[in-house]
Amino acid sequence: MNINPYKFLLILVLTSVGLYLFSGCGTIGYYAQSVQGHLSLMGQRQPIKELLKHDNLKESRRIQLKKALAIRQYASEHLFLPDNGSYSSFVELEKPFVVWNVVAAPELSMEPYQWCFPVVGCVSYRGYYSEEKAKTFATSLKNDGLDTYVGGSRAYSTLGWFDDPILSSMMNRGDILLAELIFHELSHQVLYFKNDVEFNEAFADSVGEFGVYQWLADTQPGSLPRYKTWLNRKDQFLHLVYETSNQLRSVYSSNLADADKRSQKAQIIQTMHAKYTSLKTTWGGFKGYDKWFDTPINNARLAAIAVYRDRVPDFKRWIAACGGDLKRYYSAVKKLEKLDKDERHRRLSILTACNP
Repeated sequence: MNINPYKFLLILVLTSVGLYLFSGCGTIGYYAQSVQGHLSLMGQRQPIKELLKHDNLKESRRIQLKKALAIRQYASEHLFLPDNGSYSSFVELEKPFVVWNVVAAPELSMEPYQWCFPVVGCVSYRGYYSEEKAKTFATSLKNDGLDTYVGGSRAYSTLGWFDDPILSSMMNRGDILLAELIFHELSHQVLYFKNDVEFNEAFADSVGEFGVYQWLADTQPGSLPRYKTWLNRKDQFLHLVYETSNQLRSVYSSNLADADKRSQKAQIIQTMHAKYTSLKTTWGGFKGYDKWFDTPINNARLAAIAVYRDRVPDFKRWIAACGGDLKRYYSAVKKLEKLDKDERHRRLSILTACNP
């Protein structure tokens, strides 16, 4: 799962008001690496149309870039996503991810720790351009008794403040998942509600998946069964995560002693492993989530997924209620902006027609 580090919009704040507004050497260092990393990335952008004119461009990359431009054009013409300079340039990274994001949660709670920033509000992750620095920060949180998770992100959105580039890290999983990622990131430019990361990410995921359905139906319908199978397996995995998280929440909110809660936590996670092993037997040899299970599971890893997926079924129901008309869908969702977070989520869960 990719986590979109919105904090990089703070570059706009930092460059205009100065680092002196932020107290503490550690804080200044964190913002400084965000500024340096992002500006370095922006400085490496090359227009894709110009790159395609180069004779020394690898043919495999040429094919990918042409596909990326076609996907980008489809996003604006058919999904009504912003038509701007985002994802019309390219950066070749010398690493598998553009940033690494740190998520933390208490040992006996499923509520992730929140970091709050100017402009973008509070989010449940903190991102670093260096994997080493992310792991160092995660270790400091772990030493304070928190469950931690460090995950690589293939892309991030600046919500239209910058012309975000296509990154090489976005391209190594095939054109279908590249399209889903581009649609997801562009949808963040359609709406972003401050202090509501779960809402924002689930909305973007809903657009990403629905957009791929439309794109495949229009351009390569023979690939739809494969995508549906992939989504079905992902939904089964996510249901297992959701089920496990709810079981842990029940234990943590109980009157059990902490030692008993820890014991039950370990048992629930062990059961999750067993259920995954059983689930895989129905997947015809697909092992796409083995790597996820190879790393110790804790509250932070589970919470990182919940940020993206817990509200996706509600958004899919809204798309259906709007008859698959994305213009109506965007308009309906935007009407929730002025509501407080709790009321917004309540309205999201009860909609029966395309009118909140």
